[in-house]
Amino acid sequence: MKLSNILAALLAFTLLACVPPRQFRDIQRENKDCQEERDLLKGVNEKLSVENNELKSKIEVINDNITKLLEDSIKKKSDLAELSGEYEQLRQRYQDLSNSQETIIKGSEKEIKKLLEQLKTTQEDLYSREDELNKISRTLDDKKVNLDRLKTELEERNARLIELESILAKKDSAVNALKYIVSEALLGFKNQGLTVSEKNGKVYVSLEEKLLFKSGSTEVDAKGVIALKELVKVLEHNPDINIMIEGHTDDVPVIPGSAFQDNWDLSVQRATAIVRILLDGSSINPKRLTASGKGEFLPVDSRKTTEARQRNRRTEIILTPKLDELFKILETN
Repeated sequence: MKLSNILAALLAFTLLACVPPRQFRDIQRENKDCQEERDLLKGVNEKLSVENNELKSKIEVINDNITKLLEDSIKKKSDLAELSGEYEQLRQRYQDLSNSQETIIKGSEKEIKKLLEQLKTTQEDLYSREDELNKISRTLDDKKVNLDRLKTELEERNARLIELESILAKKDSAVNALKYIVSEALLGFKNQGLTVSEKNGKVYVSLEEKLLFKSGSTEVDAKGVIALKELVKVLEHNPDINIMIEGHTDDVPVIPGSAFQDNWDLSVQRATAIVRILLDGSSINPKRLTASGKGEFLPVDSRKTTEARQRNRRTEIILTPKLDELFKILETN
């Protein structure tokens, strides 16, 4: 059994023992939604990367084929010109032989026979050259058709690649704009344990424990509530943004006998407390929000120092633009 499944089972058992069934089912459902969205985003990113690499590889192969076809066409044209010259020489030679036939006919029978054989050979050679020229001409026609087809395919693939790049550029632009709006809205909390950053096409609003919670508590301080309400204003005006709240702790175990089973429990309950504040009195659709607890297993600083542990005790609000437009393009291809 995978570690994540074991931990999930332990968490389920712990929560079942500590909280009402209905609250446990809500937490379980929210955790499942978080995992599904994470897998979905990861799959989209991998699929886009593979798609982009495949398109670039195919374009390189097509360009190589076009170059080879062009080189082959140039050579065939050169061969055709050379054969045409030889054909003209043979035709002139045949004509000369025909014109001199009457003069030569008076010669000896041996000479006449020899000339007739030469004439026959020349005529056969001429016919052979004509057949070869016809074959080369048909080959050139086939090459041209194939070249036109490859050019059309290349243009279609280029158009599709440009469309994908345009959608990705719009997504990146939307993420940058969202980061700017969120940063401006929360500017007053910049030096109070709040940071806004962009990573992997998402906007991360990271709030240190000192801005939100007292040690070992899930009750949000008044100052933290003010910061969250400022963020709510931005989220209400951007309905196409999915919101994930992740709770993080340090690696110090909870005090035995406390209200929390372990750091998993503490991080999940803190994330849930943030969700409730974001929804309280706001027009945000609850379907956009996902609460997730990471415990001590996703630190930003792995050192065993007081400063590192303080940085790890945080709550991250992760804002992700919806990818409906990208999904539609992928489904049609």
